[in-house]
Amino acid sequence: MDFGKLFELVIAASLVNNFVFTRFLGLCIFFGVSKKMETAVGMSITFGSVMVISAALIWLVYNMIMVPLELTFLKIIIFIGIVAAFVQSADTIMRKVSPGLYYKLGIYLALIATNCIIIAVPLINVGEGYNFIESISFGIGSGLGFGLALIIMASIREKLELANVPKVFQGTPISFITTGLLALAFTGFSGLITL
Repeated sequence: MDFGKLFELVIAASLVNNFVFTRFLGLCIFFGVSKKMETAVGMSITFGSVMVISAALIWLVYNMIMVPLELTFLKIIIFIGIVAAFVQSADTIMRKVSPGLYYKLGIYLALIATNCIIIAVPLINVGEGYNFIESISFGIGSGLGFGLALIIMASIREKLELANVPKVFQGTPISFITTGLLALAFTGFSGLITL
């Protein structure tokens, strides 16, 4: 097992190929949840957990069941079903453990099930032919990257609430401008690691 390659995979997924800032995926949850730091942190933990667990389980289902039975043409349907089961579990657990955060996340918690990042991770894992450990590493890196994007944006948006932003740029426009600038900053990582 080459831990250097696994580390590169995590760094590449979280910084170099960040799903939000370089691939522009998951923006609905990104803009909806990044208004406050508390919701951003809660969603980061939930999203990352679902991503890692579903990446591991989907790898097992795909390689141990779907490939031998030649059912690979059903991968998107089966992947969505597996993710939906985990999101429902996370929804139930969060409702019991942290009802305040559950209500703050609102509809965005249910949107995790069909979020393009959650589905993209296992599809990339399958397409790249990653083994089990590499799939988990890619899931961890992707979850860290999404969490990093949410937390950075939430901290900036909380500061913008106190800033003297011109009326025409208040709200969504300044959020889009900020995201564009962050995306430009993340392009500085491109070429750092090539996989």
